[in-house]
Amino acid sequence: MTYPEVLANARTCIGQYCKACPVCNGVACKNQIPGPGAKGVGDTAIRNYNKWADIRVNMDTLCPGGAPDTTLELFGKSFRYPFFAGPVGAVNLHYSDTYTDMTYNDVLVRACAENGIAAFTGDGTNPTVMEMATRAIGAAGGCGVPTIKPWNIDTIREKMAQAKASGCFAMAMDVDAAGLPFLKNMTPPAGSKSVEELTEIVQLAARPFIVKGVMTVKGALKAKQAGAAAIVVSNHGGRVLDQCPATAEVLPEIAAALKGTGVKVLVDGGIRTGVDVFKALALGADGVLICRPFVTAVYGGGAEGVKCYIDKLAGELADTMQMCGAHTLAEITPDMVRV
Repeated sequence: MTYPEVLANARTCIGQYCKACPVCNGVACKNQIPGPGAKGVGDTAIRNYNKWADIRVNMDTLCPGGAPDTTLELFGKSFRYPFFAGPVGAVNLHYSDTYTDMTYNDVLVRACAENGIAAFTGDGTNPTVMEMATRAIGAAGGCGVPTIKPWNIDTIREKMAQAKASGCFAMAMDVDAAGLPFLKNMTPPAGSKSVEELTEIVQLAARPFIVKGVMTVKGALKAKQAGAAAIVVSNHGGRVLDQCPATAEVLPEIAAALKGTGVKVLVDGGIRTGVDVFKALALGADGVLICRPFVTAVYGGGAEGVKCYIDKLAGELADTMQMCGAHTLAEITPDMVRV
């Protein structure tokens, strides 16, 4: 199966909102929620994509040859590539009923694990979203990262119990989901967390904890203070606040602030190709998350579609590394890109 075939198949069953575009840049879906769009006019999702596209890579072939090593070590586990599938919940609401959260996660988590990476899974107001996600992670031997919404502490305890039972190697919380309307209207309230509250949550996890949704140096240092093992520089794909900076714009300063602290830096938002992955690593990220295109891959080809997209990313990353003189991920440096 080729990637164009995956996209063509997806268009027949992905629903009315997503267009399974050849380039997933946020333009066609813009502000459609439900659906894969962004909040307000959709500016943030589009900006995410455009800023990565604006960065150029510096070619240098006057260096030793050889196949590049794309292996990433994270939390004691080895991954074939430095990218992960991002979390999505309620797929039958935002896309179509071709998949449920159970069948979607069954395909995505398993296919990612079989192809050397891991999937982050989503959460939602319907308890079955987390139940199905953690069940899929358990079936994949714990190769997945359950991502818990910033609920009240009692709900977080319940979700964490399910996550722990899956044997997951890490947990995450998308703290930027505080901007989602359904969280704002909950009783008891859910949403933003103080450093003290986040510290308690990190300790409850009893395994590496990833704070997703950090967009400032101040926020990154707060996550570090709370004991986070990693952060994800993310604006939730533009779905929670319009007029945000792009993740590519803030990544370098955040990565510099956390350098040498042991806190890993991941990034998402508009990353679509292996070349984009290379750019993110050059700007200081340890790894990246990619969300929307993995949904398209599942709808367009199931496990084979996921493998096709992973192989596409991997080939593009390896080719860029070779053409820029990087033999390992550690050799990807800021001077290899032009911002």
